[in-house]
Amino acid sequence: MLDGNIALHGLNLAYELATLALTTLGLAIVFGLLGVMNMAHGEFVMLGAYSVVTVQKLGLPLVAAAPLAVVVCGVLGYVVERWLIRPLYSRPFDTLLATWALAMLMRKLVEAVFGREYRNVESTLTDPMTVFGSQYPAYRLALIVLAIVVMAGLYLWYRRSAAGLRVRAMTANPVLAQALGINTRRLASQAFVIGVVFAGLSGVLLAPLIRIEPGIGVDYLLDAFFVLVVGGLGTLGGMFGGVGIIGGSQAITSSVAGQTSGYAVVLMLSILFLWLKPNGLFSRR
Repeated sequence: MLDGNIALHGLNLAYELATLALTTLGLAIVFGLLGVMNMAHGEFVMLGAYSVVTVQKLGLPLVAAAPLAVVVCGVLGYVVERWLIRPLYSRPFDTLLATWALAMLMRKLVEAVFGREYRNVESTLTDPMTVFGSQYPAYRLALIVLAIVVMAGLYLWYRRSAAGLRVRAMTANPVLAQALGINTRRLASQAFVIGVVFAGLSGVLLAPLIRIEPGIGVDYLLDAFFVLVVGGLGTLGGMFGGVGIIGGSQAITSSVAGQTSGYAVVLMLSILFLWLKPNGLFSRR
């Protein structure tokens, strides 16, 4: 029984880390590669969750929520990057304010369409299965595996592909990359769109496991921001390190002393890193 409890605690920790990795990935792409602090990141996660609510209300299969979220977040991301972010790339504080206003607008629009009440997704995906003699949701196990596959695939793409090489060149020296014939403007637009689409898809994946309401995006934004503060910007190693430290600290502290204590520990860690190591663990040089 003791071994089973230890295994379940390990699975819960792995699930927390997988969730944090999936919801941080979109902001890591936008903030780490483009230097844009997208304060509406959490709201794109929210749009993904409400895509599941929408297809369920229409009586469609839940898998239809994924293409819906891709279309909605992709189109909105392109519009936002083209007419809101692009003129402000050299003004980081202005992009922060602009995307914060966008986040509030998105929340209010969702409230107007869906209302403020909590919604739950009805699905058999969360049915439990027997693991180490105890019941554990099979869908959580699937998310853990998916997060590992996505991170491994992203690492290989970033380090081995020609597109990844162009992204690294743009990130290291955008002026030189443009001089070498790389269309940095189009590449930046694609990176922003991909980042918000990842955020929307993470909302789709988490929807069966969470209570959905218009304000859920704030928590995901804060968690993702803390991860990037601790891990550093512009490297996958920084994101992985930040996920491990922030997710592990929050999960362990919350299990021992409660959710509030978990948030307090994360906040203190982030303050210490900003003070003692402002570039994070693995920041890009």
